[in-house]
Amino acid sequence: GGVVVVVVAVIDGKNSSEEHTSLKSITQEVAFGYRNQFHRDFQFGHIDGADYINSVIMDEVKVPSIVVLNTSNQQYFVPEKTIGSIQDLVQFINDILEGSAEAQGGDSFFHRVKRMLYDGKSTILSVFKTSPLLGCFLFGLPLGVISIMCYGIWTADGEYEPEEGELPEPNAITQGDTEASDEEKEDGNYEYHKNDDKIRENSDHTDEELEEKSMVEKKTD
Repeated sequence: GGVVVVVVAVIDGKNSSEEHTSLKSITQEVAFGYRNQFHRDFQFGHIDGADYINSVIMDEVKVPSIVVLNTSNQQYFVPEKTIGSIQDLVQFINDILEGSAEAQGGDSFFHRVKRMLYDGKSTILSVFKTSPLLGCFLFGLPLGVISIMCYGIWTADGEYEPEEGELPEPNAITQGDTEASDEEKEDGNYEYHKNDDKIRENSDHTDEELEEKSMVEKKTD
């Protein structure tokens, strides 16, 4: 369970140009020629195509190139200059051992979140590449349902109270007029009953006066 650091030559196996074949040869010669010096800390190999390396480092590397991966902490190293000879690769490995080479990546919280987003993006793109119709169904249907729900929530009718200084809505004005009319009707009914009571009172007084007058006339007779 020790630290495993892999020196990978990323090449295009179908490309037979000297640039690709030379980088593969340099990696093999360092692996065998400097075995006693580097075998304890490094392993060597080559890979055809950059897709896997790109997914590991969440970036794109040019082909051909050298990438050194630290599998224990997800860090990686990319040489600042092109590796054109055995000595260039040996110097790059020594810089990593001495700590002077810049490490990229890692397993921090930021890189874990980045990994989740990258994996999600890669999965979605892979589904759409292999089966566009399936991708539209898997991701389009949930988005459509969520959009409809959001639209329904935003357009739902809700009670609205006007702020101070803001004109009330027509419904509020109508309601206010109705309340005022009811109050006026109540006041009118009160006045009507009040006048009716006065009429009755006057009528009672008139009847009493007539009775008294009749009694006086009888006495006179």
